[in-house]
Amino acid sequence: MKNLLLRINDRLYMTCIWVAGLSVLGVALIIPWGIFARYVLGTGASWPEPTAILLMLIFTFIGAAASYRAGAHMSVAVVTDRLPQRQRHIAGIVAQLLMATICLFMTVWGTKLCLSTWNQFMSAIPTLRVGITYMPIPIGGLLTLVFVLEKLLLGDQSQRRVVRFDLVEENEGAA
Repeated sequence: MKNLLLRINDRLYMTCIWVAGLSVLGVALIIPWGIFARYVLGTGASWPEPTAILLMLIFTFIGAAASYRAGAHMSVAVVTDRLPQRQRHIAGIVAQLLMATICLFMTVWGTKLCLSTWNQFMSAIPTLRVGITYMPIPIGGLLTLVFVLEKLLLGDQSQRRVVRFDLVEENEGAA
């Protein structure tokens, strides 16, 4: 059962990486197009800026979930590094429980925000509902919550092969 859950989370992690990466690629393509259209073609479109902002939201919240699983988030460990092993372990559990609380907050209140703004439309992109633009918040919160629960129940997974791509590259270079 543990291996099945880890494989599912590996796929979820890779999906987060791909979604975040494609979002950054989209921003990198849309912004120059908006500049080109405005200054070279002389036709400023209204959609590039809000689309780039939406893609940046997707990158931020979905990428943060992947970053959490990879152990790549910033942390201040000045105090906890000086604690005895048992107290350090307890502090780690408390930190994970606080993180789970934040994820639940993002998921619940983000969903409420999406639902309350669902019938509003963006002025720059009239076919896009405002509720859709807020969806990265609850989705990112839920994905991060999955990875928090994984860390609490199954331990730190930041050293898995799917997460540590640098280890894969080193191994491939040795062959």
